[in-house]
Order: sequence, then structure tokens, then C-alpha cells
Amino acid sequence: MNITVIGTGYVGLVTGACFAEMGNSVVCIDVDPDKVERLQQGHIPIYEPGLDAIVTNNSKAGRLRFSTDLAAAMQQSALYFIAVGTPPDEDGSADLSHVLQVAGQIGQHLSRDAIVVNKSTAPVGTADKVAHVIRQQLQTRGVTDVHFDVVSNPEFLKEGAAIDDFMRPDRIVIGVESNHARQVMAELYQTFSRNHDKVMFMGVRDAELTKYAANAMLATKISFMNEMANLAERMGVDIEQVRKGIGSDSRIGYSFIYPGCGYGGSCFPKDVQALVRMGAEYDYNTSVLNAVEQRNQSQKQRLFEKLQQRFPDLAGKVIAVWGLAFKPGTDDMREASSITLINALAEAGARIQAYDPVAMDEAKKHFPASWFDDGTIRLCAHQYDALENADAMVLVTEWKPFRQPDFNAIGKLLKQPIIIDGRNQYDPHSLKQQGFDYTGIGRDIA
Repeated sequence: MNITVIGTGYVGLVTGACFAEMGNSVVCIDVDPDKVERLQQGHIPIYEPGLDAIVTNNSKAGRLRFSTDLAAAMQQSALYFIAVGTPPDEDGSADLSHVLQVAGQIGQHLSRDAIVVNKSTAPVGTADKVAHVIRQQLQTRGVTDVHFDVVSNPEFLKEGAAIDDFMRPDRIVIGVESNHARQVMAELYQTFSRNHDKVMFMGVRDAELTKYAANAMLATKISFMNEMANLAERMGVDIEQVRKGIGSDSRIGYSFIYPGCGYGGSCFPKDVQALVRMGAEYDYNTSVLNAVEQRNQSQKQRLFEKLQQRFPDLAGKVIAVWGLAFKPGTDDMREASSITLINALAEAGARIQAYDPVAMDEAKKHFPASWFDDGTIRLCAHQYDALENADAMVLVTEWKPFRQPDFNAIGKLLKQPIIIDGRNQYDPHSLKQQGFDYTGIGRDIA
């Protein structure tokens, strides 16, 4: 098939590359000419394992191209994927301006029957708005013989495993209103799902809510477990044993019940907020989701609170931070717990020595340049460099190189053998036997 993907962010680039990998001819459109030029030269703007090879190979094969010319791309295809950002507005609702702007451009250039697929995460009713904008543009142009369908095809990609998620999905949700759109989408995705049970056709609005409901459920599991962890600390209970006990229940399972210092990223925070806002628009109080959001915001403060318990006055203290990305496998720092921690430490007068395997450059975008200039934050070349003469070490992101470190070296490099484990990666009994002052999330046990 000939496919046009509008947007070369995380979702658009992965979508376009994976469709090309399956033999389709794909043009990825972006309004930023510099970004397009870099992509044409093989420079990938995001860190995602395996993506660079797929983009390079398919670009060389001629199946994947990058351009700023949407009108020209539309002449070659009748299947358009909208994959632009829907960032949160100040009130938490999803900002649809980019989606609707693309819809308007499609309407301005549409000259054949087509299918417009919304891949962006967008509230219930977005497909109706997209259709309305396209229809308005066609009417303005006096075009009456062009027909189009708007389809909702939400993505369920995990950063760090996006290629595998796309190529071997556990489900493909497609919201359609016509048999024609259903047939085209079924043909497009047949190579990604030999097991046809994985392709789930439903109404457009059903698909739109499915995306939000999925992320909200996962966020709820995380926040619930974090609340249990905080309760466990006060009761002298090891939350790790509780996690094992409830995870063995098939109705609950082990996924997303690992306590920690809060969730971040581009999906969970904004999608929970957007769903809360949707509830408000329909005069419904989403009390559970309000609590999920509040718990997550509070949870991000836990690492700083634990440091304050060790150092009532943090001014002049040096804190080593392992991990900056919101999770391993990505350089994404949006809503990362590290940001909350570092901001609080800097405000308290502490200095930060940080290391992350891939998010070091990204970190420079999230903190004032003056903090790097005056030494408030020092980005270290190696994970152990961050520990040198530090008063404590905080694990924020559970990258694999952090999982079995040399604790003997850690003890020698730190001024004081204090470890704050924000992801419960380490065995508290073992570390305490080695002389460390260890605290985890819900694991403050004797």
C-alpha cells in the first residue's frame, strides 16, 4: 500500500518505519524542514532500540521517504495517518490544535476517495471533529465527489520496546464506521497479525476511549501499589512480599504492580489528566482517576522526602542520581520523577551529580542552563563518577547497568553509605549487612 504518515515524532516515525518494513511505500511528513533533512540523512531524533536500523534499511530500499510536502504525498496515496502531538492544555485537556490543523490541510488537498486514520491519542469525539474540518475544506473548495472515512487506530507502544510492540502486537484496535474502511484496515494489518483475534474492530468512539481506558488502568495499578507501599512503610511491612502475594492472583497479575517513585512519560500523565477533563465536560466526577493523579504527584516527592529524613539541611550536600529518563530503554524525560527530585534538591541548595545511559543530552532541555554552568547539576561520564564524594546515592531509573552494581566500589566512593532505592532494585537485607543505610519504597524494614 501507499501510505502517508503526518508527523515524525515518536508514534509517527515508528508507525511509518514499521509499515515500510512490511513492504509498504511510506512517506513521512513533517513541517520542520531541518528535522526532515536530518531524517533523510539517517539521523534519528529519538532513542528507541532498533528504530535506527529499520529507518536506514527502508530508506535505502526506497520504501520510506521523508518530506515537508503533504500535497505531493497525498497525490500518491489514499491512506493518511495523523500522528502529531496532543499535549495537555493548562486545564489537563488534550490540545487538538495540531490534529485539526492537519485535518484542515488534508481537506485542502484531498482529491480522491481516502481513509484518514487518527493515530494520535485524542479524546472521544476527535474523529468527528476531524471529519467536520475536512468536510468544511471540501465545501469551501466546492468539491462534492470525494468521499472519505475517518478511522481511530490508537497506538499501544511502550517506549523502549516500540518496534516489537508494533511488529508483534498483543492487540490492534481499529474504530471504523464503514465496511470499506474495515476492509482496507484489515488488509493493512494482516501481516502484523496472523492471529485474526488480535485485530479488534469496534466503533470509532469506542476505540478512542479504549486508548485512554488502557493507560488509565495501568496508571491506576501503579498508583494503587505506591499507596500500599507507603502504608507498608508505616506498618513495618515489606511491600515486595505483598507484591508477590497479590501478583500470583491471575485476576491481578504481576504487571504494573511494582512500587516506585511515580510514573512519567508521554502517555500516562497526560492521558489520565485528559480523561479527568473529559469526565468534567460530561459533568461526571472521575474520583478514582483524580486520586490516581494526586497519588502520582505525591509519589514523585518521596525520594526528596527520604533524603530530607537523612539530611534535614540539604544545603551544600552532594547527591548522586542514577537515571534521568522516566523509564529504561528511552531518552524521554517528560514527566520524569528525576525532574521532580532534581528541582527539589536544587531549591534546597544541594548539588546533583547525575548519570543516565542515554538521556544526558535530553536533561539539558529540562533544567536551567545556569544550573549546569554554576555546578548545581553535573552530568557525569560514568555511573560511578556520579558517586564520587557524594553524600548519598538515589536510584531513579532502573537501567540494567544499575541492577547489579559493584557495591564495594559504591561504598568507597560515597562519603556516607546511603542508598535511596526508588525502584526497589536492591535487597535491603544484603545491603544492610554490607553496612549501607538503605531505604526503598515500602521496604523500610528492620
